[in-house]
This record gives sequence, structure tokens and C-alpha cells, in this order.
Amino acid sequence: MANQVQDLTPEEVSKGVAEGRYLLVDVREPNEVEAEAYPHGVVVPLSTFDPKAIPDPQGKEVVFACRSGKRSVTASLAAQAAGLPYDKHLAGGMLGWKAAGLPSKVGG
Repeated sequence: MANQVQDLTPEEVSKGVAEGRYLLVDVREPNEVEAEAYPHGVVVPLSTFDPKAIPDPQGKEVVFACRSGKRSVTASLAAQAAGLPYDKHLAGGMLGWKAAGLPSKVGG
């Protein structure tokens, strides 16, 4: 299978976002994001996922994220199937992000 998804740790993603190397695309649903959101995340829900809805990363690498790391893989594969080179996701999702002690915000 040509399409593969690269696992990134919460620390790698947090550092990459802070350094302006990664665009974090949160594929959770709006109600989930309202309860708890990634700082600097862009929300493109998987239920209505359209790779064209992802903002232009402007030279950054796109990294998908969700709650546990399953939907982010699905989103990455869907984007790759649409011809986009988005092959990274946050392994462990929000659960891993919080377990790593990284900040989240309330209210999307």
C-alpha cells in the first residue's frame, strides 16, 4: 500500500506548531472541539471531511489530530487519496496530548 501515515508524538507536534512548521488540522466534531480544543488547531470535521476544506498550509506540513488517533489516520488517508501529500498525524490524539501535559483550550 503506497499510502502511509506517519505517527508524530504530542511533543513533536507541539514543537512543530510552535516553530511554524506544522498546521494542526483537528478532525473531531464541533461539539468535541467546544469542550476541548488544541491551541492553534484548524477544525475540519471528519463527518463532513473534504480535503479541499483544509486551509492552504503555506509551506507548513499538515498534521491531522483527533481524540485518540484513529480518525486522524482516516483523514490523512482520505487526503492522500485526493492527491494531497498530507501523511502525518498526532499519534494518541487529544488523549495523548493531555497525557504529555500539553495545553488545551476550552471553547474551540
